Amino acid sequence: MVTGADSEPTGASLSYRNILEREMESALKEINRPPKGVFLSGLSAGLNLSFGALLMGMALTFSGGFESKFVQQITLGGVSSIAFLFVVLGQTELFTAHSTMAVLPVLDGRATLRGLGRVWSVTYVSNLVGCALFAGLVSVIGPALGIIDPTVFGTLASALLPYPWWVIFLSGVIAGWLMGLVTWLSAASRDTVSRILFVIIVTTVIGFGPFHHSILGTTEVLSAMFLGQGVAVGEFGHFLLWTTSGNIVGGSVFVGLLNYGHIALAGEKQDVELDQG
Repeated sequence: MVTGADSEPTGASLSYRNILEREMESALKEINRPPKGVFLSGLSAGLNLSFGALLMGMALTFSGGFESKFVQQITLGGVSSIAFLFVVLGQTELFTAHSTMAVLPVLDGRATLRGLGRVWSVTYVSNLVGCALFAGLVSVIGPALGIIDPTVFGTLASALLPYPWWVIFLSGVIAGWLMGLVTWLSAASRDTVSRILFVIIVTTVIGFGPFHHSILGTTEVLSAMFLGQGVAVGEFGHFLLWTTSGNIVGGSVFVGLLNYGHIALAGEKQDVELDQG
């Protein structure tokens, strides 16, 4: 078991062990939190992250079409990262963050698989409910205000849907991996400015791809469906199944498991020396 220090080091950076302990303490709070509280926090995260889909739709609508595909993707990635800031700085519960964070105390023997399953399921469902509610709002208010051309959500959905399962899965792995890095780098940050920069840089990559993110992508696809852009329920289910699976693998394996492994199996002694140095 990895044990935490009684206090964090006062040097310029945190050790691996201190970062891991931060992540575990945060995860344990959510695992032990009443499900109603987790649900409401997850609902808020789903709603807040959905602003990313709205901002991307508005960018495509107001631009009238980008001459450069590169400029388009940079713009969409940049505006969608604002919504990730809402979630991370607001400290609401996002499923793709928990796919990394909540697995750590299970690996360390401080939490059970049952507790992990509970926080994952509650967070996931509440995030999706928030996405559905926001997509309904976008479909009503967007065209009425003239800030959304319905066809732009068809464009956003077409960047996510028409792929075989393995492409969506691997793209989801990358998105989950990047979200895991966001949680890890946020835990390593000593100030809000650093945290903001980490979130913007890493999550912009998700939108730039665009790589498949189960929560943000749900708002994009459901908005296209509600706005009559020819998205079938089966297409949405196919997207959600393989995107979610990829996000879990990307966050829990490539960030959670690997970081825990190298710290727990090889980094303990070195971390102690760094803290004392």
